Amino acid sequence: MSHQSDLISEDILAYLAQHERKELLRFLTCGNVDDGKSTLIGRLLHDSKMIYEDHLEAITRDSKKSGTTGEEVDLALLVDGLQAEREQGITIDVAYRYFSTAKRKFIIADTPGHEQYTRNMATGASTCDLAIILVDARYGVQTQTRRHSYIASLLGIKHIVVAVNKMDLKGFDEQVFESIKADYLKFAEGINLKPSSLHFVPMSALKGDNVVNRSERSPWYTGPALMEILETVEIAADRNVTDLRFPVQYVNRPNLNFRGFAGTIAGGVVHKGDEIVVLPSGKSSRVKSIVTYEGELENAGPGQAVTLTMEDEIDISRGDLLVHADNVPAVTDQFDAMLVWMAEEPMLPGKKYDIKRATSYVPGSIASITHKVDVNTLEQGAASALQLNEIGRVKVALDSAIALDGYDSNRTTGAFIVIDRLTNGTVGAGMIIAPPVLPHGSTGQHGKLAHVATEERALRFGQQPATVLFSGLSGAGKSTLAYAVERKLFDMGRAVYVLDGQNLRHDLNKGLPQDRAGRTENWRRAAHVARQFNEAGLLTLAAFVAPDAEGREQAKALIGKERLITVYVQASPLACRERDPQGLYAAGGDNIPGESFPFDVPLDADLVIDTQSLSVDEGVKLVLDVLRQRGAI
Repeated sequence: MSHQSDLISEDILAYLAQHERKELLRFLTCGNVDDGKSTLIGRLLHDSKMIYEDHLEAITRDSKKSGTTGEEVDLALLVDGLQAEREQGITIDVAYRYFSTAKRKFIIADTPGHEQYTRNMATGASTCDLAIILVDARYGVQTQTRRHSYIASLLGIKHIVVAVNKMDLKGFDEQVFESIKADYLKFAEGINLKPSSLHFVPMSALKGDNVVNRSERSPWYTGPALMEILETVEIAADRNVTDLRFPVQYVNRPNLNFRGFAGTIAGGVVHKGDEIVVLPSGKSSRVKSIVTYEGELENAGPGQAVTLTMEDEIDISRGDLLVHADNVPAVTDQFDAMLVWMAEEPMLPGKKYDIKRATSYVPGSIASITHKVDVNTLEQGAASALQLNEIGRVKVALDSAIALDGYDSNRTTGAFIVIDRLTNGTVGAGMIIAPPVLPHGSTGQHGKLAHVATEERALRFGQQPATVLFSGLSGAGKSTLAYAVERKLFDMGRAVYVLDGQNLRHDLNKGLPQDRAGRTENWRRAAHVARQFNEAGLLTLAAFVAPDAEGREQAKALIGKERLITVYVQASPLACRERDPQGLYAAGGDNIPGESFPFDVPLDADLVIDTQSLSVDEGVKLVLDVLRQRGAI
């Protein structure tokens, strides 16, 4: 085997070091049967001198036995490796090949053209940066051309090369090429393929015209050859370097003195000292160090496998997602997605599966099918199930919430696979449709699937939903203030409701103890109710002791940090004991917040109201001012 670089024969170590630093481009070829996909890949390997001599000799012998090119070497046999493929002259499975030039290294996926192998194509396309769609110059844009382009678009491939192949059979007629180009551009508008992402090349894969080098047989074509496009297409900008997404793959604990969290950065850049939030728990810390095998780094970006250590001892497990504190994705247990079904057994709504997103496994189900897409005509229709190779828009319901992005912004945290719980086989692959940006950055879980959107409710009520948590010692005046604010808002025509911790103990939270853990759980459950009230468009006023700072942080992550307003209702323990509206202090015992167990003062409260120095009306005014500042009223 020879290479375009002489360095491989002069200094192998220097060549390997240079090769390691080259940018990697993953691309796939797809098209109609006999459009020349495998021949094109064979031509790329042959003309870039990336074929071993003994391999080429074997292909030459096989060409006489099962080739389709007469006396010439059938380069397609370099890729069609299965016996069934060679006998039928078609591609069945996804075949991967590797080659490099002086500028880049490449991984090629040769995907099947037949409709019954749609799942194979989806698998091959899932990691690709670029797709080569082959079009036979004799037939133009066909049904399978549209299908493959749609799947490539669905899988988030941002660069498309339309290779008009077999132009030699049409005498390299410019009008033929321009007609096919016009037809494809018209179709591309309907599947949101931007013209700037499309490249059109007239070629002959069999003869090598415009594959690696420009051809003299198409003097009217002034664009680059295919290889030049592959070597120069800009893919670095496709990476998301804005939104830090670090799925934790492994908790590295080699000894008592080290605890790190290993994984591959799926997006964004992390620096030492960055404030990090752990999802879905909502706990936060700062990055203490970024560790690799070669040593510590100051920062790391997409694709790098690193181990992060934190300044604080917080609970982080495999499947958690680490993000920047000021850039938090949706945390939800329901979402919409496009799903490719890959199993012989049909997908049935409501059946339990395991849903794997990045490193997290969560039980769940496909709640319903919104519509099925005909991959040949792109028409949408109703469906009660998805069969093998079918694609549909579905609603997914999980048993617990996870953090996620839309597939168009991150192909790792926006993708998932569906696993059969009995066979442990992969039966589906999904692309998450970006959750809508809700008012004030909410991560509301159920509203996005409602027939009436949260935004519509906000317009109807003339307010933006929010939750005000009144936290403080027993007797500080939390409920008094909450009900006074409710009366004022109601008189102003607002949709508002009070969640009183004491009242909830009569039904929803009946039986919970009055100790620190019980009061924390009282607020945790109520936070779920408050979130639902917010999704319904209501202003929610929650009066709870909420003694635990960590519990309040978890509620903030659940409700949404921009929706939750924390008001610390302050009063001295003596004043609270004198008021004693519930008779708690008089009864004694070990259930008195701030005395029997610690009360974590909300140091990050949005508002502090001292009920010993301010009247109820003055406190109400302060709360309304904050609601106005937040845009809630």
